[in-house]
Order: sequence, then structure tokens, then C-alpha cells
Amino acid sequence: MTTLNAFLISTMAGMSTLLGGIIIFFPIKENKINKFITFCLSFSIAIMIGISITDLIPTSFFSLLINYKISKTLFIALISFIIGAILVLIINKLMDTQDANSLYKLGILSMLALMLHNFPEGIATFMGSVQDKSLGLKLSLAIMFHNIPEGISIAVPLYYSTHSKKKALLNTFLSGLAEPFGAILAFVFLKRYITEVMISTILLLVAGIMITLAIEEMLPKAISYKQNKFIYLGLLIGIILILINHFLL
Repeated sequence: MTTLNAFLISTMAGMSTLLGGIIIFFPIKENKINKFITFCLSFSIAIMIGISITDLIPTSFFSLLINYKISKTLFIALISFIIGAILVLIINKLMDTQDANSLYKLGILSMLALMLHNFPEGIATFMGSVQDKSLGLKLSLAIMFHNIPEGISIAVPLYYSTHSKKKALLNTFLSGLAEPFGAILAFVFLKRYITEVMISTILLLVAGIMITLAIEEMLPKAISYKQNKFIYLGLLIGIILILINHFLL
């Protein structure tokens, strides 16, 4: 496949994040906003933890295991995961000092986490597309499938904390932009230096970020709305989508 087509595939996968952001244009009645936010947060929790457990962690772990012994693989995986978790706590602490609205803070943290997630995905999609057209398209489809709910996890908390569609969509767009940006870097600067070990380490760090963000920030916020039925519903639908993505794509 040509370099241009590979870049277009990476861009298409990344920009699918905006499709999730479109949800903020659907009118929600005032008395149902808390239920909607609870559902979206719970849905995002399932997506972030599900992607990490079924995709990022096992794929990266076995990729490292090909290159290193089990003890070194475990060490790299654990350290990468812990660094990711610590990054969330540091950013969270910095945002607390700025008296950030908790819902707004969740949206920003989600955007940062998913930018880091999308960046190595852009590299992987680009490199895969250059080598094999069908592989690139399959990767792109799988990424698009989970980028849409990722867009929801950014746009909804940002919109309902700021009431600005522009701000919500801009941050959703920036998250998706990380994917073609990763593709550009892969082509211009990193093509000779990118290794499976590097990408696996980054993705394990991202898993640490997303799981920590989901448990430490999103779950308490979802519980605070006291809409347990919508917590269960959001988790259930998120889990179903992850399973479909994992087994069918």
C-alpha cells in the first residue's frame, strides 16, 4: 500500500473519535441529565478497563515475552503500568490545585489518556497498512470501533461541565488527531527506530493510565449521581461492545 493511503487509513481511524462526540447534539431533558452522565461515565469505565484487559495488556505482554525472559517481561510490564497509574495521580493533583470542576477534570484526563492511547495506535496502523493493506484495514476498523465510545468519554463530561459544544468537540478532535500525528512521526522520524518493545511498553503505560482513571476518578463520580441502574446499564453495554470488538474484529 502507498504511504498516502496508509496515512489516510490512520487518519480515518483517529477521526472516528469525533463520531462519539456527536452525542452531545442529542437533546437530553433536564431531569434525565444525571442519568445520562452516569450512563456515559459507566460506559466509559467499561470501555477503558475492557480495552486494557482484553487488548493492551495481553498483546503487549506477549510481545515483550518474545524478546525477553518472563522475569524481565513481568518487570517491564509492572513498571510501565505503575508509571501510567502515577501519571494519572500527578495530573489529578495538579488539576485539583486549580479548583477544576470534577466533571471537567474527568473530560480533560480522559482526553490526555486517550491521546496517549491513540498515538501508538496511529504508529501501528500506519506501519501495518504499509506492510499489508488488509491488515491495515482490519486494524483501522477495530480502532474505529472503540474510538467512537472513547469520543463519548471525552465529549460528555466536558460538555456538561462547560456547556460548550465547541470545547467538547475540540478536545475530542485533539484526541483523535494523535492517531494521524503518530502516523506522521512513524513515517518521518521513527520508522527506523520503532520496535515492538517500544510500542508494547507505551501501551502498558497507557493501560495503567486508563485503568487508574476509570477506578479512581470515573467510578466515584458515576456513583455520586446515585443512579445505580444506569451504572449497571452503562457497564453492561460497554462490556458487550468490548466483547464484540475482541471476538469479531
